[in-house]
Amino acid sequence: MKFLHTCIRVKDLEKSVEFYTKNLGFEKSRIKDFPEKEFTLYFLKLPNSDYELELTYNYDREEPYEIGDGYGHIAISNSDIIKFREELLEKGCYVTDIVGLNDGGTKYFFVKDPDGYKIEVIQE
Repeated sequence: MKFLHTCIRVKDLEKSVEFYTKNLGFEKSRIKDFPEKEFTLYFLKLPNSDYELELTYNYDREEPYEIGDGYGHIAISNSDIIKFREELLEKGCYVTDIVGLNDGGTKYFFVKDPDGYKIEVIQE
């Protein structure tokens, strides 16, 4: 077995695709449209990974999704999180401060997508 994808539901597909591609470097992997069932599945992946992020867009959704207290985050890595965080701030993204774990090693910060999902960015 292997990990295939993570699915999140998004209110505005265009805005979400733009966020993940322009801010985080994801690329379009594939699209599956189901007009008879009124939803679209838009798959994204990072250039060096087969793992996909599935954005599920339901045509008739008007209210924002409730993320709930069970969702934590997805995580990606970056070789220079200080520079990357600054770039995200310049683009108007919501980002947290860079922090580290108690072991003094790994540094990371979080960024939120247009629907409020958190993405952890970890120093490679």
